Amino acid sequence: MDLNRLPLFSLLAQKMNWLGERQKVLAQNVANADTPNYRPLDLVTPKFQMGTPGPAPVQLARTDPGHLAGLSGSTDFSNNPNQYQVRPAGNAVNLEDEMMKVAANQMDYQAATQLYARSLGLLRSALGR
Repeated sequence: MDLNRLPLFSLLAQKMNWLGERQKVLAQNVANADTPNYRPLDLVTPKFQMGTPGPAPVQLARTDPGHLAGLSGSTDFSNNPNQYQVRPAGNAVNLEDEMMKVAANQMDYQAATQLYARSLGLLRSALGR
């Protein structure tokens, strides 16, 4: 049986592959922390979704014309003041930020592998093995 035909396993495999590629990019950023004119890179976060989309997002009800409309979509409120600092050699890698990204990436990968292993265990117990 091909596990990648099951949506959960396919989704987890895609997530783990993306996290592995992101780890390579973050390691490259750390390795080039002293390279002149190097700018840190990162991968765009894909939207991992199961086959059918979930319910529509919840909208705030405006019961009075004086009420403000709610925010639509996600807004990133994390203004990092060190995000665009460039050293005199032209290097923009901030080791603290990169190591935090590496740690978060590692935790996400561990969570995905644990979920994969537990789902596989549930499937095995359902099959009676």
